[in-house]
Amino acid sequence: MTLKLNEPAFISLLKEGDSKAYQYLIDAYKKTVYNICLNLLQNMEDAEDISQEVFVSVFQSISQFKGDSKLTTWLYRIAVTKSLDFIRMKKRKKRFGFMRSIFGDESNEPIYDQPNFSHPGVLLENKERTEILFMAINKLPEKQKATFILNKLDQLSYLEVAEVMNISVSSVESLLFRAKQNLQKTLSNYYNENER
Repeated sequence: MTLKLNEPAFISLLKEGDSKAYQYLIDAYKKTVYNICLNLLQNMEDAEDISQEVFVSVFQSISQFKGDSKLTTWLYRIAVTKSLDFIRMKKRKKRFGFMRSIFGDESNEPIYDQPNFSHPGVLLENKERTEILFMAINKLPEKQKATFILNKLDQLSYLEVAEVMNISVSSVESLLFRAKQNLQKTLSNYYNENER
C-alpha cells in the first residue's frame, strides 16, 4: 500500500480499523520504533517484544488519539513509555530476586542484570567504545537517558524530543546538558580506573 493521504485521513482509516492502513503504519515505522526501543532497552529480543507491544497499543488505543500532536510523535511517546516501563519492571524483579536470595528463597527465577550492550548497527572496530558509551548511558537518570537517546541517537530535534517527552524545549536543553555532564563524569571515571 502506498499512502497518498493526508494525516487526518490516514488516522480516520486507522480509527475505522482499516487493516491496510494499519499494515502501512507498521511497515513505515517498525524500524524507527525498534531503534528507539533498542537504544533504551539495550537488548535486541526485548526491543523486538516491546516494539510489537507498541503497535498493539496503537491499534487498541487509536480511537483515543485526539490529534494534539503528530501521529509519529504519539507513536514515539508510546515506544519511550513502554520501554521505560519495561526497564522499571526489570529493576523491580532484580531487587525482588536480590531480597529473596538474602532471605533464603532458592527458587530458580532469573535475576535480571544489564549485560554489556553491543549495538548491532556499530562497526566491529567501534564495538568496545560503543559498549562503554551504552554502559554510561544506562547509568543516567530515566529522563536524561530518554532525552539523550532521542536527540543524539535517534536524531530527533529538541522540539520533537519535547513533544515526545511531553516537556518544554528548555527542559530538553536542561536534561541534555545534565546528561552530557553525567556521561562525561562516568566516562572519565571509567577511563581513569581502566587505563592504569
